[in-house]
Amino acid sequence: MDSQKEALQRIVTTLANKNEELHSFIDTLSHSLAGLQINSAQVLSDVEEEFDTLLSVLDEMRESMTNNIKQEQARKSHELQNQLTQSTNALESSEELLEFANSALDIKEEEEFAKAAKQIKDRVTMAPAFRLTMKPRATDNMTHLMVDFSQERQLLQGLKFLPVPSAPEIEIPDCLVADNVIRVAWRMPVEDSKIDHYILEYRKTNHEGLPRVKDERCWEVVENIKATEYSLSGLKFDSKFMNFRIRACNKAAAGDYSDPVTLETRAFNFCLDSTSSHLNLKVEERNVEWDPQGGKGLESKVKGKENKGSAHLTNLKNMSRSGTPSPKRTSTTRSPAMRGSRDRFTGESYTVLGDTGIESGQHYWEVKALKDCKSYSVGVTYRNLGKFDQLGKTNTTWCIHINNWLQTSFAAKHNNKAKSLEVPVPDRIGVYCDFDGGQLSFYNADSKQLVHSFKTKFSQPVVPAFMVWCGGLTLSTGLQVPSAVRSFQKTENGLGGSNSSLNSMPQ
Repeated sequence: MDSQKEALQRIVTTLANKNEELHSFIDTLSHSLAGLQINSAQVLSDVEEEFDTLLSVLDEMRESMTNNIKQEQARKSHELQNQLTQSTNALESSEELLEFANSALDIKEEEEFAKAAKQIKDRVTMAPAFRLTMKPRATDNMTHLMVDFSQERQLLQGLKFLPVPSAPEIEIPDCLVADNVIRVAWRMPVEDSKIDHYILEYRKTNHEGLPRVKDERCWEVVENIKATEYSLSGLKFDSKFMNFRIRACNKAAAGDYSDPVTLETRAFNFCLDSTSSHLNLKVEERNVEWDPQGGKGLESKVKGKENKGSAHLTNLKNMSRSGTPSPKRTSTTRSPAMRGSRDRFTGESYTVLGDTGIESGQHYWEVKALKDCKSYSVGVTYRNLGKFDQLGKTNTTWCIHINNWLQTSFAAKHNNKAKSLEVPVPDRIGVYCDFDGGQLSFYNADSKQLVHSFKTKFSQPVVPAFMVWCGGLTLSTGLQVPSAVRSFQKTENGLGGSNSSLNSMPQ
């Protein structure tokens, strides 16, 4: 009994699944039938419109050519009619003169005869019949306006539906990914003179290999491309790969997509770690701004551990620090519960770190200071940076420091040593870190001119690090190492020897 019930239950489940499949298939067929009706009506309308346009062109050509024939007929008729009128008048005059001459022959009086003869001679000299050209000014020939549409008739009889374009083929060796620009090149498998334009579609993905049917990101579309290549510029590489596909279009239809390709777009992506920054820093994903009110308004009651914290702050006041200017700070005591995890940095270490470490490879990012920023540092550090440590003052931090407070200074700092940099402060600073090669270089991000380079040996993973006081910084991440920087590194090897006073081998 139980086995029969289980068998029946399996049959019920199978039937239910099959019914669900049938419902889905019926929906698909209904949708296809509705789409077929709509699409058929559309192509019928398009065909009728094309034939109406063609008939309109033929009507215009017929009217134009008919008018040409009528105008030629009118011109020739006018010429011949004028000649006919002139000739008729000349004939009448000539006949009258002939009759007068015949009658003069019968004159017997010599003097009267001489007078008539002279008169006839003068009239003959001036007679229109002797001044007319006896050649028609126009002919009755109209064959120069004949037509022969046999070829056109064959062409019209050869009208047929426009073929759907073939799928293009993406030429992977001709595709290029560099400097956050992607150039995609393709070709048609067979020459097609009817191609009007191409459509490029792309999307970011973190999946290697062939694109998945369903991905977390939608396809982006670039239309009306006339050439067989296209460059996407200004991209942020915040995914590991990008998928590409192309389709060709003629005036009537779009062809199938090309076989998709996946190009690698790896770059260094990170955000600022807002949970562990100094309380006087207002941190967003890629922006940090000094906020003098950042520590105010919190509870100041101290008991137990809080007394220890208060004493710690008192000791801070008595510490003498140089380098980073000291703004007027509040002595508000914060309980551990209220400040949460944001006690990573304190004192004058107005520091925030990136949330992604570098353990290998070559990486690049850019930093732009807000206008009138008083003091800031850009560099890298090991994660074990102390909460009171300042960038460049330990042997595990490397940075360049810009100080616009009172007197402007621009220096490279490491292990509490500073090297003055005799170059203008760039509007945007490019940071290049070659972890395996032990190199940290700073560039003018616009001109790619080297500002300073550290040569060292990283014994631990490093993270991007930033110090800000009275101002703010904006980061640009998802950038490839620029070609100009790669070339410079290959040819100059970082110029480590010129900065030997700041190079070190951290213990």
